[in-house]
Amino acid sequence: MLSIVFSSVILALLLTFSHKFLTGDGDFTLLSKGKVKRESFQDKVVWITGASRGIGEVLAKQLATLGAKLIISARNEPELERVKNQISALNLGKHGPEGVEILPLDLSSGEDAIREVVEKAISLFGGAGVDYVIHNAAFERPKSTALDVPEASLKATLDVNVVGPISLTRLLLPHMLKKGKGHFVVMSSAAGKAPAPGQAVYSASKFALNGYFHSLRSEFYQKGIMVTVVCPGPIETSNAPATSTSSKEKRVSSERCAELVLVATSHGLKEAWISYQPVLAVMYLVQYMPSVGFWLMDKIGAKRVETAAKKGNTYSMNLLFGRKKE
Repeated sequence: MLSIVFSSVILALLLTFSHKFLTGDGDFTLLSKGKVKRESFQDKVVWITGASRGIGEVLAKQLATLGAKLIISARNEPELERVKNQISALNLGKHGPEGVEILPLDLSSGEDAIREVVEKAISLFGGAGVDYVIHNAAFERPKSTALDVPEASLKATLDVNVVGPISLTRLLLPHMLKKGKGHFVVMSSAAGKAPAPGQAVYSASKFALNGYFHSLRSEFYQKGIMVTVVCPGPIETSNAPATSTSSKEKRVSSERCAELVLVATSHGLKEAWISYQPVLAVMYLVQYMPSVGFWLMDKIGAKRVETAAKKGNTYSMNLLFGRKKE
């Protein structure tokens, strides 16, 4: 009798585990944390790059509702003004319009220009400094083979996705060390954890981010510096570029993605994955069974590039099983 009960419990656990794995939109650790810890952001200064649209804009609005003081940056100043005005009009933040500062920033402008922006950032809000930086700005081109990426696109991707965030971090880190605390939130990608056929340069830039920021955290963790690397898969944004692929792709909403980013950050997670299947499964395979994961990506790689060229679903299981492309 006890063996039957035990078997039933094990079966129930396995079914629950399988259901969460198949239907979840994040890794197990992330989803186990529940809700955002509001006190982590209350009255803190949060600097968001790439805040003029997409996930960056949504993060700004959610953080305002959590009582944070915001520095929002991007190249497009009019769009930053729009985001600030919406936060004010919707009465999202406890600090009012004074709780949002606009700081235009071009991450490809070089270290001297970035240094000036960093100095301005730490002087805002009465010289309170910066508690969190969310490295959200990114450059991504339409999917193509690794051979078809021109030098200009290669340099632009690495400048915005790698060199710029690293330069900003290097310049801001000494100020955080003086305070004895600081938290870098890095918007990486599933393409920074697993091969991304058709996105070789973008994937390379995200792998570089992961390596740099995980190493930086290890160097300075004992001095109060935290790093959370977030790896989203396909995300649905209201202003996705025209080069995006078929709407048949199952994407996590930008609102849900931002919420999970803040969950991961407020709980001090060192890495978090956000996506639906099959991307999550691929990430788990590459992480824990790399030979199987790489075999899988080798099998679908050429098909994925071909599907992307036809604006098809580049995340479909049909790529693996050889069914008719969508």
